[in-house]
Amino acid sequence: MKLVKDIDNENPRNISDKEAEEAFKTILAWMGEDPNREGLLETPKRVVKAFKEYFKGYKEDPKSILDKTFGDVDGYDDMVVQKNISVQSHCEHHMAPIIGKAHVAYIPKNRVVGLSKLARVVEVFSKRLQTQERLTMQIAKTLMKSLDAKGVAVTIDSTHQCMTMRGIKKEQATTVTNYYLGQFKEDLSYQNRYLRFISITKD
Repeated sequence: MKLVKDIDNENPRNISDKEAEEAFKTILAWMGEDPNREGLLETPKRVVKAFKEYFKGYKEDPKSILDKTFGDVDGYDDMVVQKNISVQSHCEHHMAPIIGKAHVAYIPKNRVVGLSKLARVVEVFSKRLQTQERLTMQIAKTLMKSLDAKGVAVTIDSTHQCMTMRGIKKEQATTVTNYYLGQFKEDLSYQNRYLRFISITKD
């Protein structure tokens, strides 16, 4: 996977794992814990390892995922819809989890992309600190530009733990965002078909 060279958050200080572990030790002490007790001795190291997984999207380039496309589709020019892509992200305001599903559609012009690549684009942008609105737009704009598509639609339906576990504590609240480009934005018939497709549930 090609590394991104122009990400604002690209660790400009080249902070080491050891420095990060020391920072988590400080936070444990601030919480009122003893970082040196047996159960917590390896916690900073484990948290650093977990954070590398949570935020691996900073080191990945979503555009490179879409480099390989296929033209042998016999003129297929209707929408391709992928539903129920799992989303696990973190909000940039409280670093609390965002858990939900994404639905993605695009209308190819001349070429299509492997189906797994759509989910991987969602994954890369999800593995960064996010707002749901920006996440939705980033996915849509990247697909539109990289695939030279006639149109793109992205919907995310998620639960924000910064609302369910703290603050207002509304456990059942979910947030839905939509972003349309090209034919999906210009032609309501495409929007309506897309919304019907993503609302279909299996028995």
